[in-house]
Amino acid sequence: MDWLHSVSKAAKRVLPDNAFLKVRNGYYAVRKALTPVMKLRYGTFDTAALRQHLEETLDPDFEILMVHSSVNHMLPYYQGNPLELVRMLIDFCGPERTLVMPAFYFGDPKIGSLIDTLKVKPEFDLKKTPSQMGLATELFRRTKGVIQSRHPAYRVSALGPLAKALTQGHENASGPAGKGSPFEYMAAHNTLIIGIGKSFDVMTQTHHVEGIMGDAFPIPRKPEPDDLVVTIIDDQEQVPVTMRGSGIQGHFNIAKLPQLLDKEDLKLWKFHNVPFFAAKAHTVTRKLIAAAEQGKTLYDPF
Repeated sequence: MDWLHSVSKAAKRVLPDNAFLKVRNGYYAVRKALTPVMKLRYGTFDTAALRQHLEETLDPDFEILMVHSSVNHMLPYYQGNPLELVRMLIDFCGPERTLVMPAFYFGDPKIGSLIDTLKVKPEFDLKKTPSQMGLATELFRRTKGVIQSRHPAYRVSALGPLAKALTQGHENASGPAGKGSPFEYMAAHNTLIIGIGKSFDVMTQTHHVEGIMGDAFPIPRKPEPDDLVVTIIDDQEQVPVTMRGSGIQGHFNIAKLPQLLDKEDLKLWKFHNVPFFAAKAHTVTRKLIAAAEQGKTLYDPF
């Protein structure tokens, strides 16, 4: 896992919000000052070069491409912009394959967490609520023809021949990434998951295993507080969704993922110092189920 992501996540956990923002702003100031040196050391690339790199590096055998991205983490090397990235990925998939991006929402920062936000505002407007997974994901979400799944937290956006089937029924799934979710659909199809400017710690597919194994998952669960009912507004339709916590008694530790997969299952590399990863959804789910059946998971005990 990229060391910067690890440090950032640790700092976010232990520092007050104001202190974390000061540290983060300080980091960006230093990075900006070092930009000429970083460009000289690692070079730069545009959107056309990025596409060529994907064509040369990725396995072309896929029906669905699930992309986790961060243009911010591609700087200062990437000379394009979020809109160029989205348009390139749509063209890269073409009309015969389906492009998927996360459009997750974790709450109004002025209120607090997602649960805090939904308690105050128990309505989730599918059209008006932006993705909090970066500008590229929001631009994709707003693209003509894109279909969104109905979930107030782990919503995904999809474009292509499998988009409707992939996104439908998320509001009735056993959990955000469980049975009946887009993540189950992706595991059942030939889905390539990639990270562009992101480490594998963002791979939501890793939560599919706990969602589908239920009580067979080898980490204790504790009953959660009362369920929270949220109304999803999808144009003229209002859909009730029940939010349930997993109750898993452990700390999620994605850094353990390479230990539970074979080396060829999780490809990690850098292009002009920008982190990339690639994995097949069905392989991630299958290998994590096999590991869980042996008592091995991505969770550390409290």
